Amino acid sequence: MNEVSQTALEVERVVGQCRSLFASKLHDYGAAWRIMRPASLTDQIYIKAGRIRTLQTKGMNRVNEGIEPEFVGIVNYGIVAMIQLDLGAVDQPDIDATRALALYDEKLSATLELMAAKNHDYGEAWRSMRLGSIVDLILSKVYRTKQIEDLGGDTLVSEGIEANYMDMVNYAIFALIKMQE
Repeated sequence: MNEVSQTALEVERVVGQCRSLFASKLHDYGAAWRIMRPASLTDQIYIKAGRIRTLQTKGMNRVNEGIEPEFVGIVNYGIVAMIQLDLGAVDQPDIDATRALALYDEKLSATLELMAAKNHDYGEAWRSMRLGSIVDLILSKVYRTKQIEDLGGDTLVSEGIEANYMDMVNYAIFALIKMQE
């Protein structure tokens, strides 16, 4: 099996885990996330990536959750953030689980298309990256997104907020694959 085929299988496995957790939380909490504004979701991703970096730096944790669930959180919050960019925040949840999962799948599909294109062009460079570097790139994308949000989306050359969310999700997927190898 060539490396690209192997990557596709690994992505499918990791994404299946992320989607499964999203569906379970959707069952337990409904679409409560629909009240969140995109900037709040950016901050949630910041918290997750910041915790990963802290755990990597300190080498220990006091809360009985490791790094892997934080990367899953980045994937899921990133997809939710893209949904919220399209739909906007509401005062109370307004969609059912079926619609939420359809929206999740739509954003995930677009994100994975971008991943496949970039992975082709960059020649699977992520495989040679350190996990810490991937975290730093996610944090960099978070700070870029916060700046764009602070500018009200008025940018000169940026690819935009959704493109940054897609990159965060894709880096988190790559990190999950590396951790599970």
